[in-house]
Amino acid sequence: MISAMNITSNTMVNEVVRLNFKTATIFQANNIDYCCGGDKPISDVCKEAGVGADQLIKQLETVVAQKDPDSEYINNLSLKELTDHIIKRHHAYVHESIPILKRNLEKICEVHGEHHPELFAIKNLFYDSAGALIMHMQKEELMLFPYIQRLESVKGHNAPLPNSPFGSVSNPIEIMMNEHQAEGERFDQISELTGNYQPPEDACTTYEVTLKQLMDFENDLHRHIHLENNILFPKAIELGKQISI
Repeated sequence: MISAMNITSNTMVNEVVRLNFKTATIFQANNIDYCCGGDKPISDVCKEAGVGADQLIKQLETVVAQKDPDSEYINNLSLKELTDHIIKRHHAYVHESIPILKRNLEKICEVHGEHHPELFAIKNLFYDSAGALIMHMQKEELMLFPYIQRLESVKGHNAPLPNSPFGSVSNPIEIMMNEHQAEGERFDQISELTGNYQPPEDACTTYEVTLKQLMDFENDLHRHIHLENNILFPKAIELGKQISI
């Protein structure tokens, strides 16, 4: 773990967010990707975003100086507990939200599509994302997560690596991370098309609610990806290396 006193321009973004998830809001406010692109030092992401590194570090230090019990809880979970948490909290949220968003997007396309043709592009992007996420989560729940749990179960028992159809655990993890990147980029397009989820003046209540639901969906997706890319996957890869020694 890092402390507030030693966050430097060389500190990795994902290391900061892993320590204290409250820092995610600071990165988001500065258009810095902390989930899919969190494996970069602060100096690099600041340069890309046109943000002063010293100013950003001061903001981060203020937040990290305060404890974040939620991050402490997540970081102390076993890998089985973490995978269960991801399924119950984030996978369930995706499954519950997709049909609601699809219905609302259909409605606002029908009512407002003539004056806001971008709604059809937004609907298509969300439909594509929904289909990809359902397949993605199935692969995690049926193959990757059970294998990670088996890795954890043999740790410290002098047992060999569990058999797998995909070789090293890093192989499916790389695929999952590439798919995370694709969905992150898809929601970047949705955010841009909606003007960062700002309803137009002629928006009805359903229009406003749908944009809020899309924004909530993206925010949950970012945290979902953060838990996997920045916490679960690095721990699983390291565990696989330890067992294979």
